[in-house]
Amino acid sequence: MTSDPDRRTYDILRLLAEHEPIGSVHLTEHLRERGYSITERTVRLTLADLDESGLTEKVGGKGRRLTADGRAELERGGVSGRVEQVRERLADLTSQVTYDPATDAGDVVVGTVLVATEDRATLEAGLKAIDDSPLGPIVASIEPVERNGTDCLEVAVPSSVTIDGVLLSHGIESHPDTIGVVEYHPDPDTVPYDDPEPAVHGGAIRRFTDVIGDERATVDLVSLLIEARQTDVSSALAGETGLLVADNREFPLAHYDTARELAVSTRDTLGGVLDLRRPREPGPFPWGTPGWAFASLTFAGAAECVISHCVESGIALEWETLERVQPRSDFSSVVKKK
Repeated sequence: MTSDPDRRTYDILRLLAEHEPIGSVHLTEHLRERGYSITERTVRLTLADLDESGLTEKVGGKGRRLTADGRAELERGGVSGRVEQVRERLADLTSQVTYDPATDAGDVVVGTVLVATEDRATLEAGLKAIDDSPLGPIVASIEPVERNGTDCLEVAVPSSVTIDGVLLSHGIESHPDTIGVVEYHPDPDTVPYDDPEPAVHGGAIRRFTDVIGDERATVDLVSLLIEARQTDVSSALAGETGLLVADNREFPLAHYDTARELAVSTRDTLGGVLDLRRPREPGPFPWGTPGWAFASLTFAGAAECVISHCVESGIALEWETLERVQPRSDFSSVVKKK
């Protein structure tokens, strides 16, 4: 067995965990129910490999069960599988983005947050505060939904990864490489790097205070940071130093001028805060100055700010930072009364 088992092998481990001890006949039946075209002989051979790797063991006359190492491998594979699913979903959604900031039209990726209808006044006050701040404008869609017998509102706001879809639609490869928490000020007197206009694109990202990934990042990491109460949007709205969740990506320097125009226009129409740097320029980088051939783009999107503020305010029932693709025409800069 290799050190990086394939999806079928992980499914076998999952079925063993659910039904252990289980023999090859019943295991084959379960796999076929899940759409696998597989023979019992292939299953027996796979189980023999798992035995040899120390992940499974025989239980006299009853079949096989997982070992402690097998359970650890299943957990690692489960996490790996979830991350891969988010990566695939991220790639799928950004490929569907048709938004053009020049016309302020097209499809965007949205994040959503669910709040109780009775908290609408608090929600609208928060949206207005963000819209009135340098993080604005905020464009949102608010729709009534019912969840577990409770009247709720689903708030949809353009996500930070919309910007990757905009760049991709113009032939510029872009995806978040790093997720982290950034120290932010709406209008600072100084920043810890040389910048004559530190607040020109929605405020100033001063520095990364926490970085949790240096490979292709996933949006569920944003949820982890928000859920852990690592943000402080409220302070930013009060004109003080706050903490926002932001993502960073590098893109080829050859596309800098086009990417800058698209990124700045997207921020200006959909909100958030943007920091864009050429190589060797000082700035808020998560892992140090980018290489000579790449520029750095850090972005805290409107959806992530809205979701964070709802969580901080105690009104968020649930949220999804990578919900769906939705037409820009569905959103309004003014909260609609239902």
